[in-house]
Amino acid sequence: MTDLEPPPAAPEAENLTPRDISARRLERAMAYLDESARELFAFLRCPRRTITVYFPVQMDDGSVRTFEGHRVIHNRVLGPGKGGIRYHPDVDVEEVRFLAALMTWKCALIDIPFGGAKGGVACDTKALSRRELSGLTRRFITELGDNIGPHTDIPAPDLYTDAQTMAWIYDTYDTLHPGRNNRPVVTGKPLNLGGSLGRQEATARGVLNATERFLAGAPVPGVAGVEGARVAVQGFGDVGAVAARLFQEAGAKVLAVSDSAGGIYNAQGLDLEAAAAYKREHGTVVGLPETLTITNADLLELDCDILIPAAVANQIRGDNAARLQARMVVEAANGPVTPGADEILAARGILVVPDILANAGGVTVSYFEWVQNNENQQWDLAQVNAKLEARMYRAVDATLQRWRGLSQQTDPSAAQAPVDLRTAALVEAIERVVNVTQELGLWP
Repeated sequence: MTDLEPPPAAPEAENLTPRDISARRLERAMAYLDESARELFAFLRCPRRTITVYFPVQMDDGSVRTFEGHRVIHNRVLGPGKGGIRYHPDVDVEEVRFLAALMTWKCALIDIPFGGAKGGVACDTKALSRRELSGLTRRFITELGDNIGPHTDIPAPDLYTDAQTMAWIYDTYDTLHPGRNNRPVVTGKPLNLGGSLGRQEATARGVLNATERFLAGAPVPGVAGVEGARVAVQGFGDVGAVAARLFQEAGAKVLAVSDSAGGIYNAQGLDLEAAAAYKREHGTVVGLPETLTITNADLLELDCDILIPAAVANQIRGDNAARLQARMVVEAANGPVTPGADEILAARGILVVPDILANAGGVTVSYFEWVQNNENQQWDLAQVNAKLEARMYRAVDATLQRWRGLSQQTDPSAAQAPVDLRTAALVEAIERVVNVTQELGLWP
């Protein structure tokens, strides 16, 4: 660059608000739908119901704190609302609305009779005792009252909630509604309270199922399959740690994993059992002997075959997508790839298996749990996993078929980014919701 040349312009910052991300993705999908579907655009964007509650909880030291909680039903065209409850300091109503909409498309794509819902309480679970968490959960569910129920809105675990949280939810609801079979009111429960075998690792297993099926149906240059693939996993929590183990068991070489403190890398492959044991003892994987310490940003840019973001949203953005060296990205987390990054990765030919499909294993086995509870049954693990695999495979096949169809519609002379898998999956899901909406009719 000479002295007379202006410096290159800085890349324009993306708008990463959940509202904007959701709107951009819906608008792109709507371009491939017919006029009757576009007429329902406003309906599909808006949540059906948003509830915000404020409630007091007495703390262990005798003081009283007020907490803010939300529960959103985005759409109930296909059935009762279904979605997790998360506990995190950054929970707000906009995030919950965004996640509820994701659940609508996820349930439609995986073909289960639920609509999208989500909930959350703004709190730091690491700063709360077990008694305080129990009190918070029970008071939140009491405030929601009959807005949840086995055939209206069915919660499940999410970020920083687990089977114990679901047990408290079930017990609270059951106490308030005696004399009924209330087990289907919540999924992700402990096994002895009606939980399903396979539920704990269902999300990660679904990620593996989806990856295997995509590689069989849409070969990625240099990646023959999961066996032998080099994998990096951002996030070593409930989903990421299990995904890393399942991919390794399927023959992949897991090069790197990370948590909130940073990551570890070994070009020959990690000892995942040692990593898990080290994290239990030290609270992080960073520092595991015979590994190189890297940052979470470093992990995303590693030379690998399959990158699995399994942490938090907006990790792969317009400002770093050009540096990714992975041949395939599989979204185990919700929203780790932004719209700006989607365009860059699609233009580079990097396949992104979207969250509404890749991580749908959790809600699928939640549906299985709900069915078992309603029928007072318990299926064995092999049956659960076989049913999960079949659902994931069918959804992948439908997405690939739609993707190929939409790609043929694209005018190669137009200045338009290639159709990505996320848009194809959204078009498939939206069309299913639209078709049922039209069959039901709008009344009065």
